[in-house]
Amino acid sequence: MRPLAQLSPGSRARVLRVPPERRRLMALGLRPGTLVEVLLHAPLGDPLEVRVGEAFLLLRREEAQAIWVEALEEA
Repeated sequence: MRPLAQLSPGSRARVLRVPPERRRLMALGLRPGTLVEVLLHAPLGDPLEVRVGEAFLLLRREEAQAIWVEALEEA
């Protein structure tokens, strides 16, 4: 288990925990059990682009640090 911000582009993961005070993130689809894919990190590391289902989201590094995920093994 590690923060979403620590995953490299191309990595996929399952969301395990989103802090309750981050309701906006849950409203955007980042809920426990959801699959996410990190698409890119901006040159200075902020923001991160992730795909959640068919949606593409830009997250601040601070937000991505608050989302705990389990990295999935690539097939």
